[in-house]
Amino acid sequence: MKLRQNVRHFAAKQALTMPVIGDIATQKLVDLHVSVFGKKAEEGRREEREPHMEAFFDCTFDTYVAALDAGFSEAEAREITHIQANFDFYNHGWTEMMEFPADELEAHYERYEEFFRRYDITIADPLGEFRTREIPTAPSTPEKLDNPEHPHAEGGFADDVYVEDEDGELRVGGQEEPEDVDVSAAPGMQDVDDEDARA
Repeated sequence: MKLRQNVRHFAAKQALTMPVIGDIATQKLVDLHVSVFGKKAEEGRREEREPHMEAFFDCTFDTYVAALDAGFSEAEAREITHIQANFDFYNHGWTEMMEFPADELEAHYERYEEFFRRYDITIADPLGEFRTREIPTAPSTPEKLDNPEHPHAEGGFADDVYVEDEDGELRVGGQEEPEDVDVSAAPGMQDVDDEDARA
């Protein structure tokens, strides 16, 4: 999959793995992802999908931390959560929201198969053991699976994680993590008071 990566992603990684701050960062990042993917939804469908996405994305941040703990890089851990989301989009027939074509689902699963199996994650059950809360149902559009259209998908990146940096340079595997990352650069952290930031 092709992802972007900059200092904000490393700051978010740091925030998500901190006590207290982690919960605040998760909510901010969930809101961000709901907004980003909501804009990709078919016209008139966004509002009915948002409660489902909010709960689903909330669970994937536990996946992200578990992937980091398992030794995956920031880009790989984030890609794992995006793959989970794309499995969910596919299962609902929300093909216009997918980041890679439906015919690459298996290839993306196979790259992280060992991790996915450990947590009972499958294409049919994208959260597996990370389903830690109720996920509201949302209307599906299964008819789209007959002839899927992927206006936001980029194919041809199923063999590795590809990262586009701030200069537009594409790297396989991602960037090296900067030594001095300021957690305040993470999305939403500008609103956190000093006492929370020290926690």
